[in-house]
Amino acid sequence: MPFWLVGTVVVGPLVGGGENALAGSAAHQFGAYAVALPLAALAGLFPVARPLAVGAARALCGAGADRFAEGPARSRAARLRTACWFVLHLGVGALVSGASLAVPPFAVALLLTPLLPDVRTYLGVDGSPLAAVLLPPAGLGMLLALAAVSAAVGALLAGRAVVLLGPAPADRLAAAERRAAELAERNRLARELHDSVGHALSAVTLQAGAARRVLDRDVEFVREALAAIEETTRRTVAELDGVLGLLRQDGEAGGEPSGPALDAVRGLVSRSGVPVALEVAGEPGTVPAHVSREAYRIVQEGLSNALRHAGGHPVSLWIAVRGEELEITMENPLPAAAPVVRPGGGRGLRGVTERAVLLGGRAAAGAHDGVWRVSVLLPFGGGR
Repeated sequence: MPFWLVGTVVVGPLVGGGENALAGSAAHQFGAYAVALPLAALAGLFPVARPLAVGAARALCGAGADRFAEGPARSRAARLRTACWFVLHLGVGALVSGASLAVPPFAVALLLTPLLPDVRTYLGVDGSPLAAVLLPPAGLGMLLALAAVSAAVGALLAGRAVVLLGPAPADRLAAAERRAAELAERNRLARELHDSVGHALSAVTLQAGAARRVLDRDVEFVREALAAIEETTRRTVAELDGVLGLLRQDGEAGGEPSGPALDAVRGLVSRSGVPVALEVAGEPGTVPAHVSREAYRIVQEGLSNALRHAGGHPVSLWIAVRGEELEITMENPLPAAAPVVRPGGGRGLRGVTERAVLLGGRAAAGAHDGVWRVSVLLPFGGGR
């Protein structure tokens, strides 16, 4: 209607400006309609037109929300497609709307001509039997035709809406990038929770089991085990708060874990619940912060695996800084019996590999010469 009213202002002087727009001649009204279509196309080129059009199409066309593009139209092709939809929607809709206003009263008048002489006079038809027989079916046919045309136009618009307002290749790429970023963030948080909480539970379980076995014989050992459990849980709660803090950022960019790094490895080893021979070569203080944090989690997961599967055997841990690389190697003797595997398997080694790959490094784990060895190489220049 706004575009059509502007069209009446343009066309009015050409066909006689004194006419009322709604009661004017057919030339006046259809001329205004012809002027309104380019104006609608121009409005459809604005980026904000697509979200408005998509909102209307979702409500009216019954198509799934995932079949429409999200956000304003940025590319030239997307704006042109939105403009085409806008012209089709408003242009065809205007014709159906006009017919819906004009046809029903006329059709009802035809239905009533046999009964009301005043209606026959208004329509200028005679009262012959032929008119009485033919005019009512004509009125009914006009109503049925209007319903059929309306249904056909609705189906046409519903089909074209998905084509013209659906995601373009650039939209699909942007959506895929958003999903990949969300998935990467979820995986990162899952690794943080798994490594932190999983290690703590393994250590606490081992300490509690050892304390229970010597409860009546070695009170001092029990006291040390309880102190280790207290320290482990306190540290894990602090780490858990840090990870939950990332979740509370609600998708804000730039969030980085603020958990422990390589400088906390000695404390981790001392509270691990398993004997660890630690050797450090180079200067761990020169390791970039993001690599240092990931290295701590890798060591933590390696110790957790030793706690779960190595039966308390000693662990050898080497950490070496060589040039622009950090190398981590952990070894422990293979247990005499095969370890009990959780249903579905664990996720620790997969997490270690993911951490290494995301930093541009590599990781390997397996049995070698009677020991279980985990080897990780982390370059300093890898991506965050």
